[in-house]
Amino acid sequence: MAIFGYIRVSSVEQNDTRQRIALAPCGIPPRNLYVDRTSGKDFHRPAYQSLLKRLRSGDLLIVKSIDRLGRNYAEIIEQWRLITKVVGADIQVLDMPMLDTTYGKDLLGTFIADLVLQVLSFAAQIERDHMLQRQAEGFAAARARGVRLGKKPIPLPDGFDEIYRDWREGRLTVGKAAALCGIRPRTLYEKTRVRRERDKSTLARAER
Repeated sequence: MAIFGYIRVSSVEQNDTRQRIALAPCGIPPRNLYVDRTSGKDFHRPAYQSLLKRLRSGDLLIVKSIDRLGRNYAEIIEQWRLITKVVGADIQVLDMPMLDTTYGKDLLGTFIADLVLQVLSFAAQIERDHMLQRQAEGFAAARARGVRLGKKPIPLPDGFDEIYRDWREGRLTVGKAAALCGIRPRTLYEKTRVRRERDKSTLARAER
């Protein structure tokens, strides 16, 4: 029997220390510890998919909590079935001792574990839905206050007008012009489009 651990945080910036501390006493070999830094909305995650390929009948997968496994109700249930029924491995959820398929393999034990799984998976899905709703409401409130969301615009370098003129007149390739500006060619096209529209607007106002 091999022991595996799975850790998930929602983004690169989030810290996984609490999960690592919780899994540390479980005797998981370092090569068997898989970490994803992405949303729990589905199971299309590189580390999780690599883990699935290594799981065999009789192995044990340990996670700190059910929401670290995922936050999509239907997919949590399906992945649980896949691991425990199809692969034949066991799962242990540290924060919920009743979700431990190494114990209570009789009919009653299985029924209780399945019932708890249904409830916790539903709760994880609801929490994700609420999180997305709060995020959307926050964005709407920020826009109402006039806050500009998204990435800050890339500033143009000194001498952009000269670089732009040389490019438009054929003395520079788009790649060379973009490199001199420190931006990608696609960004250069966007910047020049904005510049042309602004110049047209300025000229139109001057002619009134």
